[in-house]
Amino acid sequence: MESKQDAAPTRQLGRAFASTRVVLAKVGPDQLDAATPCASWDVRALINHFVGSARWGASAAMGTGYEITDEDYAAGDFLARYDDSIEVALAAFGSAGVLEKTIELAFGAFSGADLMGLVARDQFTHGWDLARAIGCHTDLDPELADELLVRARVEILDAYRGAEGDAIFGPIVEAPAGACPADRLAAFLGRSI
Repeated sequence: MESKQDAAPTRQLGRAFASTRVVLAKVGPDQLDAATPCASWDVRALINHFVGSARWGASAAMGTGYEITDEDYAAGDFLARYDDSIEVALAAFGSAGVLEKTIELAFGAFSGADLMGLVARDQFTHGWDLARAIGCHTDLDPELADELLVRARVEILDAYRGAEGDAIFGPIVEAPAGACPADRLAAFLGRSI
């Protein structure tokens, strides 16, 4: 029988946050300068991105606008800062009517549900990046990874692909035979496996 949490409209987003949080909890202060699969980001920049993008998603969903700051979310208790961002994002996307409304962004119009899916994929994939950067296993939530890959294959067009810094996603990489679902998703999004 499906639990109430599994049936929640924010289920996928919550699972993406939970997956990334498990990896983030393993990061030590001595790993903040480690390289990540995103060539232009180290672990500190990656943490700043996914904390900030959770806050951005919540602001976009609620129509409140998001002020980009120079705050270093990776300084100090980055796990507590991520927890705060998770709470804010889940509350925003769980608000009445948010998933059905149209949200205008600089790069197009999205339903609230589509924006939530974008945030979930971003959070999960950057959790994978973080796992690779700190030497953890990347077999993160296989069921969720499969769901995100199915959606990514529909939503991510070749027009969104190119070199890092020039495009949102890199060219598709061939995942090795037997790759776990999260590795297959990462490869589809342009990460080297």
